[in-house]
Amino acid sequence: MEKLISTLSSLLVCACVVSAEWNTKDFMKREHCLIKPYQGSGMTIPYWDFMGSTIVTNNYIRLTPDDQSKLGALWNNVPCNVRNWELQVHFKVHGKGKDLYGDGFAIWYAKDRMQIGPVFGNVDYYQGLAIILDTYSNHNGPHNHQHPYISAMVNNGSLHYDHDRDGTHTQLAGCEAKFRNLEHDTHIAVRYEGDVLTVSTDLENKAAWRECFSVKGVRLPTGYYFGVSAATGDLSDTHDIMSIRLYELDLPDDPKDEDRAFISPSAAFFEPPRDHVEDPKPSSLSGVKIFLLMLVGALALIACVVIGIMFYQKHQENSRKRFY
Repeated sequence: MEKLISTLSSLLVCACVVSAEWNTKDFMKREHCLIKPYQGSGMTIPYWDFMGSTIVTNNYIRLTPDDQSKLGALWNNVPCNVRNWELQVHFKVHGKGKDLYGDGFAIWYAKDRMQIGPVFGNVDYYQGLAIILDTYSNHNGPHNHQHPYISAMVNNGSLHYDHDRDGTHTQLAGCEAKFRNLEHDTHIAVRYEGDVLTVSTDLENKAAWRECFSVKGVRLPTGYYFGVSAATGDLSDTHDIMSIRLYELDLPDDPKDEDRAFISPSAAFFEPPRDHVEDPKPSSLSGVKIFLLMLVGALALIACVVIGIMFYQKHQENSRKRFY
């Protein structure tokens, strides 16, 4: 019996190792992780706080239901002092809308936490990093990408997230990602290593990361907080979080002499925000005025045709008279 138990334990350990290989072999920081079972004593979650429309169940934490005008957020209450890290989020975005849905959710590494606002449930003019998973299908302005869309934005507190342009004026990079209404598990990894920000996804149920984008020269302070938030507006979706795992990356060659606690978030290749270009203004002509103009144009065209016919008939009569 003991031999059987030992064999089964060995197989279980091997299975766990195989299933975890695609994640990372680095050190997991439990104080920054969210793993089932979520609840501690009462309605609290160890190391995490939630607000807004967020509800906690046995299998997921729902930031928003598939209802209009909802905001929900979940924030780690322990500041992260790890310089190089990888954050992995197991999530699910789903809803009844087939053509119209929104708005999406965001993953945060920010100085301030637990503040409701207009940027996918968090405040504008924040300080830190936002990874935005935008699902708003009826997107605003001219773009060269489709939705859902994943993008990154670094803010030092002075930049405005332009919702009217889906943040394309201030993003570092982005990629299309069809993560909505999938039957299998969906994951995203945010890796910050040696001032390089890399975002990857596992959306095809292959237990393998696929790079979305990578940006060099990103400088982030230590001591900020991780969080996730979501929002719905006139359109809606359900935004669920199943787990969050943070891994500390061991980089032997990474310089340790610089204190990152007091630097300002920045990116070497950050594109300055472009001037907001307003949408073309609609015509000031009312429907009645347009109808009258069309009527006048039609009458003028008819008059031209009638005059042309009369001129042609007169010309024909004059031609016949010359032969008599």
